[in-house]
Amino acid sequence: MPDSCEIEIRVRYAEADSMGVLHHSRYWVYFEMGRTELLRTQGVNYRDMEADGVYFVVARCSAKFRAPARYDDLLVLTTEVAKTGMARIDHAYRLHRKSDGRLLATAETTIACVDDNGKVRPIPDAIAKSRDERG
Repeated sequence: MPDSCEIEIRVRYAEADSMGVLHHSRYWVYFEMGRTELLRTQGVNYRDMEADGVYFVVARCSAKFRAPARYDDLLVLTTEVAKTGMARIDHAYRLHRKSDGRLLATAETTIACVDDNGKVRPIPDAIAKSRDERG
């Protein structure tokens, strides 16, 4: 199963401020899109997981904004699995502008696997191809 994926995202008018700059809060939506598509490349549908009582919650996140994305920019988001543990997955993200390749942002998240009561549970085997016991 792939440990990374790339998606293209076009910055929409409603996501930009009056100067045409992508609002910082939208980056987190984009990163979630990357995680969802990465799962999809692994043959996993998040909606089906939730129906089975398996959820992922963000436990930690950090980002470094390097240059602004602007309205109508076509972006390329790379999402990678950086590390996995019994009940967590660490992701790393790189967001570039497609036209010039400029790196706009980098980020990291840790997501925890929980059941429908919010109790930490092991990541289903369908998702966790390798486990890092130190994680």
